[in-house]
Amino acid sequence: MDTLSGEITTRELRSQLSDVLGRAMYAGERIGVTRNGKLAAVVVSVEDLEALEAFEMAQDVAAYRDAKSADDGARVPLEDLRAELAS
Repeated sequence: MDTLSGEITTRELRSQLSDVLGRAMYAGERIGVTRNGKLAAVVVSVEDLEALEAFEMAQDVAAYRDAKSADDGARVPLEDLRAELAS
C-alpha cells in the first residue's frame, strides 16, 4: 500500500503500542501491522476512519440516487421471485 507510513510486526506492536498509537493519533500516520510477513491490519487515526466512513456514505447515497432514478416502477410479486429462485 502506497499510503502506509510504515510497517510493524505484531510482535513489535506489543512492545510499541503506545508509540504506534501516538504516531497515528498525532502525526496522522497509517501504520501497517504484519503477521507472518503479510499485511494483517492498519492502525489509523480516528480522523482517517471518519473520513473513510463519510466517503463510503457519500458513495452509498450516490448509488441510491442512481438506482432510484433508473427505477421504472415495475415490480415482481414475491411468489414469482420465489418460483424463479427455486428453479
